[in-house]
Amino acid sequence: MLKRYLAKMLDHLAPREGLVLLVMAVVVGVATGLAAVLFIRLIAFIQIFFYGGGEKIFPALGRIWIIVVPVIGGLLVGPIIAKFAVEAKGHGVPEVMQALILRGGRIRPRVALAKVIASALCIGTGGSAGREGPIVQVGSALGSSIGQWLHLSDERIKNLVACGAAAGIAATFNAPIAGVVFAIEVLLSEIQVRVFGNVVVSAVAASIVSQIFLGDRPAFEIPGYVMHSPWEILLYVFLGLLAALVGILFIRMLYYTEDVFDRLAIPLWLKPAVGALLLGILAFCYPYVGTISYISVDDMALGLPIVENYPHIFGSGFIFLEEVLQGRAPFFLLFLLIFLKPLATSFTLGSGNSGGVFAPSLFTGAMLGGAFGYLAMHLFPNLNIEIGAYALVGMAAVFSAAARAPLTSMLIVFEMSNDYRLILPLMAAGIVASTFAQWLHPDSIYSLKLTKRGIRFEQGRDMDIMQTVQVEEVMNKTPITIQREQSVADLFAAFQETHLGGFPVMSNETELYGMVTMQDMERTIDEMERTLERKEVNLKDLKVWDVATPDPVTVFPDEPIWSAIKKMAPRDLARLPVVSRNNPLQFVGVISRSDIVRAYNVGLMRKQKDELAHDRSALRKVTGLEFIEIKVEGNCLGAGKRLADISLPQNTNVVSILRYGTVLVPDGNTKILPGDVITVLCFSDQKESIKKFFIHHD
Repeated sequence: MLKRYLAKMLDHLAPREGLVLLVMAVVVGVATGLAAVLFIRLIAFIQIFFYGGGEKIFPALGRIWIIVVPVIGGLLVGPIIAKFAVEAKGHGVPEVMQALILRGGRIRPRVALAKVIASALCIGTGGSAGREGPIVQVGSALGSSIGQWLHLSDERIKNLVACGAAAGIAATFNAPIAGVVFAIEVLLSEIQVRVFGNVVVSAVAASIVSQIFLGDRPAFEIPGYVMHSPWEILLYVFLGLLAALVGILFIRMLYYTEDVFDRLAIPLWLKPAVGALLLGILAFCYPYVGTISYISVDDMALGLPIVENYPHIFGSGFIFLEEVLQGRAPFFLLFLLIFLKPLATSFTLGSGNSGGVFAPSLFTGAMLGGAFGYLAMHLFPNLNIEIGAYALVGMAAVFSAAARAPLTSMLIVFEMSNDYRLILPLMAAGIVASTFAQWLHPDSIYSLKLTKRGIRFEQGRDMDIMQTVQVEEVMNKTPITIQREQSVADLFAAFQETHLGGFPVMSNETELYGMVTMQDMERTIDEMERTLERKEVNLKDLKVWDVATPDPVTVFPDEPIWSAIKKMAPRDLARLPVVSRNNPLQFVGVISRSDIVRAYNVGLMRKQKDELAHDRSALRKVTGLEFIEIKVEGNCLGAGKRLADISLPQNTNVVSILRYGTVLVPDGNTKILPGDVITVLCFSDQKESIKKFFIHHD
């Protein structure tokens, strides 16, 4: 009822598209902010309930509760993931990325509820995971659900998904700028101006809601650190190199553990409890290792009650992280946790529990930075080394290496610490870590899960789709060309008339000489003016071959589009000439960036068609049901009528309508128009009786 009322109100008011999306962005931001507040408080309640209340009920167990409570949490989380929403498994961000790439941003609404409950139980009972991944997935699911509820297009749903993700980071860390950059840098993989404003508004709305309920203090209270010597930047660069190695170690450890648990022959719902058992044993044992190195019992959190001696590797670890950033933690403990925190997170998330990897990577980075600070202090006693400063930069560097998101890592640490003075070390270490890690390990901690599923993407597009479309399918076979003997004046006129950015240059009617662009022509004229040749040479005297690039990069018609993308990327080329494989001088066409975008859509439709055909075949074998497509003809019984007014056979469902290139999900009020292509789910013996409503018969 409410949905129909809103639809009528929108039709009546006919507001601008931008205004509707702006309002929806605010709604998504507020809803995500409230969800984040609920989530954070629920984690705190569960932690106090289990670790405070449990010790009072069974005090004889003592520190054994460190093993028991995570297992209880795993037993509670397992059925939620296995039976209710399997998308809630793991850290969640890859699932959002997959929805954006392959499903137009469509995420099941139940994912939001499942993720909040499962992640709160996991983190609250000690699971080594962060709260940002769940909130990103929850915010994305809320944005997607609102978009689907209002029947928005795929592009608008993707916009709202990005809004939800940015709002999640903004509300969780009180970091709206980092939230916006995370949504664009990690999820969308490119800056899209048309969605930027809505993402900002959503992040601001979520941050305001979070500040109302949780306060507006930064995540960490730390001293004001500065770089005491310009030479220190070399130490920060070296820290970035080490962070790249630690980031790759984290990625490989996590996914190796996930592979091990995937191969375990036990029920899915039981695996989180097994991972929690390993986590509990690790948390129970490692403090005793620290005491061997003469670290105090207090530093190793070996006392009771557990609530006041919470293991360092449990949860997000932010309480201990603040001590590290203030330079108060011992070296051996920091060094130990560089390896133990990724291992604890691998036990938690690799086994199928629910939580994020953002906070564990920040924690690991702080441990690395702090330990490196101690070493730098020992090696360079004349420099005024501050342990906390290196811990702060290490946070950004390891996350940058793991997520390949240097901008997000700089901004999140800056906003969490509220200190701008270390921005240069943050930038240097973050970029070095991200670049070096990319060179050693192409997949990030988010994209590796998609790669293992056979989904390879770049700038928000599935690159496997680009392997299914050949160049000849989308290339321009009759482009405008220029002969090399023509004058530059003719070339200038061609640019003015066509508004194109470049042309193939021909030696004769069929043979390719090279390529020429507007930049080539302008560069030649500028060089002439600098050398005073402009006064002596007329444009009509210059020939096209004087400004063209001979022997350009080419592509063959039978190559996949992905090959063309790889050839265009290094030099940022906007177009490539296509030549015959039998004769590399024979020109057959041009492929441009716009053709590549069209190729992606062709490949996507082809992939969806193959998947639909497979689903149809499987459905028909199992149930006798199948999908049929019918093009609505004029003067048929159903043309011009509402779907509710057409007496279709029982157990028949009109699934979708393709109208003017747009897919509609119909309801009873949807009118059937001539030219519509409708997809119907029905029993095989009902096909003919359905067709009579949409095909004209004399």
